[in-house]
Amino acid sequence: MEGFDFLSESQWQPLADFGFVHSFFNIDRTTVINTWFVILIIGLFGCFCRYIFFRRQKHILLFHTLMAFIKAFYDITIQSLGIFSFNHFSFIASLFIYIILCNSISLIPGSEEPTKNLNTTLALSLISFFYVQYYTIITHGLRAYIKEYFDPIFIMLPLNIVGKFASIISMAFRLYGNIFGGSTIATIYFSTLHGSTLFQTIGLLSGINLIILLFFGLFEGAIQAFVFAMLTITYLSIALSTEQTEKPIGKS
Repeated sequence: MEGFDFLSESQWQPLADFGFVHSFFNIDRTTVINTWFVILIIGLFGCFCRYIFFRRQKHILLFHTLMAFIKAFYDITIQSLGIFSFNHFSFIASLFIYIILCNSISLIPGSEEPTKNLNTTLALSLISFFYVQYYTIITHGLRAYIKEYFDPIFIMLPLNIVGKFASIISMAFRLYGNIFGGSTIATIYFSTLHGSTLFQTIGLLSGINLIILLFFGLFEGAIQAFVFAMLTITYLSIALSTEQTEKPIGKS
């Protein structure tokens, strides 16, 4: 049907009718579809977790697995910040879950990692950056936050600004580079096997195909998600380093 022709296009141009036809304004169809697919999975996973918590007597193993995951990020939050903050705990855990699903969704046939698109990783880096800046201002006040850019002397302002924004580029390109590189290697490997029945059989029977899929799809995806989450909470810990830690555990 003509009304759904846009679904077959690799690049959408939503602003083309207004004269904005530069590639900067294009939207990658594959990235958008896979991103919403990840969001759908997270929604279903949340419902599943809720069911497990209410039926924990019947699913005791799954319940303890979920509790171990929660405990791990609970400990990370306390070790990094010195106190437990539900807001920071929720943000870091959510960031990890979202990124690991984005990194590993290629294990589902026909899907591609949204994080192998630089726009996705840049958006995640911006979210992380502004989250840290927001809580820095909340903690120390706007005046102290602005003053930090002039330390130790006022002529350091440009360098301090560059240093702040360098963290955005660093985190975005680190995640993008690792996922894109892994995806490219896996694609080249399976493309090489595609033309040879013998190689396909050897790869299947030897388990190499499975190892490639699990390494670049799951293991590397988990590592990069954990690194991104840890960098975020590390930046947050540095930004809040002068915050008093006298709040009782359980208070945000």
